[in-house]
Amino acid sequence: MTEGHRQAVLWSGLSVFLVVVALFTRPLLPVGETRYLSVAWEMWSGGNFLVPHLNGEAYSHKPPLLFWLIHAGWAVFGVGEWWPRLVSPAFALATLFVTACLGRLLWPDGRAGRAAPLVLLASAFWAVTTTLTMFDMMLAFATVITLAGVVRAWRFGRPLDWTLVAFGIAAGILTKGPVMLVHVLPVGLLAPVWGPCLAPEPGNPNSGVARRSAIAWSLRFGAAVGAGLALALVWAIPAGIAGGKAYSDAIFWSQSAGRMLESFAHERSWWWYVAGLVPLLLPLALWPDAWRSLRHAPRAMADGGFRFCLSWFVPTLIGLSFISGKQFHYLLPAMPALALGIAFLLETQAARPDGGAAAGSGRYLGMPGAIVAAIGVAVLFAIPQSVLTKVSGTTLPVANAWGAVIAAAGIAVAAVPLQTMAGRLAALAALSVVTVAAAHAAAMPVLRESFNLEPLAQRLETWESAGRPLAHYGKYHGQFHFLGRLRRPFAIIGDQEVARWVADNPNGLIISYNDRTPPQAAPAASQNYRRKIIGVWDAAAVRADLSIVQRP
Repeated sequence: MTEGHRQAVLWSGLSVFLVVVALFTRPLLPVGETRYLSVAWEMWSGGNFLVPHLNGEAYSHKPPLLFWLIHAGWAVFGVGEWWPRLVSPAFALATLFVTACLGRLLWPDGRAGRAAPLVLLASAFWAVTTTLTMFDMMLAFATVITLAGVVRAWRFGRPLDWTLVAFGIAAGILTKGPVMLVHVLPVGLLAPVWGPCLAPEPGNPNSGVARRSAIAWSLRFGAAVGAGLALALVWAIPAGIAGGKAYSDAIFWSQSAGRMLESFAHERSWWWYVAGLVPLLLPLALWPDAWRSLRHAPRAMADGGFRFCLSWFVPTLIGLSFISGKQFHYLLPAMPALALGIAFLLETQAARPDGGAAAGSGRYLGMPGAIVAAIGVAVLFAIPQSVLTKVSGTTLPVANAWGAVIAAAGIAVAAVPLQTMAGRLAALAALSVVTVAAAHAAAMPVLRESFNLEPLAQRLETWESAGRPLAHYGKYHGQFHFLGRLRRPFAIIGDQEVARWVADNPNGLIISYNDRTPPQAAPAASQNYRRKIIGVWDAAAVRADLSIVQRP
């Protein structure tokens, strides 16, 4: 087995291990995961596969590709939870492989490409998001596929390469909308900057080094982008017509360009992503070799592959920073660029006569290992219960014994000398994955107590089947419809509608969120949820005291 095959087996095994641990230790997390599965369920149960719906209303926040993939699995395996929870992790694993392939296109010797997936896994943030059902991992895959097509188009200029670019752009738009263009347009337009500096393919000295006409390149790239947009419009135009004017306006404007001008949610300062970069790369950011490798960056600027990574990551970071709505997971599609650049610098560092490390200490992962070990000790002995109660609303302790696993992993990584840069990177990736997996196991009691809404959702399904009307007090995020396989939308009510709704529905039930259960009445059902209690109230009880469903 070659070194490349061994590394592929390693990163594949680490990714699969993470996903298996997540499946067995945590429920679907509200409000994101439960909402996306509820949208998929409502499309499935209603037989409407063109326009996504949530609680009976057209859902314009996301395009339908994730939901379609969930439906494809349900058509084969039947409706269930396990298939949807594997879709996004499968794209996360596929992104590792495609990132390695992209690295091979940028640097034909292959070393940096093989190292890049381990750099990604050495970020606990990537490791955590690998297990979640979300759109950004699918967008990351579409981005890397598209940019691999861009590099191939520069090297070879074949129609098949441009077709890959067009289909990648279409897949990205159908995953998360026009934000896909923020990730791919800059690097494509900057190809005349990085393309002529690419290392040639073995046996083909002209590949990647020819100076192409910037105008001709831009026209071809623009045509591929236009073809991708046209493919996405094959869904968007019929969906806009079927969904009505409000839905059409949302998918063509307010959920794309409108977000760039004024955020509807997650509005944060322009420096949000810059400030979060180092924490997002932990424990990799604790590795001295990673910082030492930065001294090679000035010389690396002459390398086309490194220029490609900068042309990808820097404009994307700037573009996302000027979009007012910000979440760290929006950076996931750009993290392969960061991983490829870091991997190239690390391989440059490893090419030094001392193997990339000063004698002795550089061959140990002392700092990241020691800090992770300290975290494990904190989990084992020192997490204040009051902190957990404040975060989760439950008095259940974490499974502290898992802190010993984290501590042992950190000590092992810090104490064992590793002779090669590749070995140290592999150990750091394994440390990140073991830490995330053990954290899942440690938090399992809290997650199941305060985030598992399935028991309450099943009670709601029983009442729905009995014909009792259901109302939701305040904004509804789809927490219950998939978990309970509910088929009718909730009535959404506020303070002004409560009295009228209970009068019109004397047999109805209202779902509300309370800081504490009011002592003067008992709910028909209740569920701990974060720092609140979800109560399901009989209309008769609410009619007697309207305050039990109103905000404290």
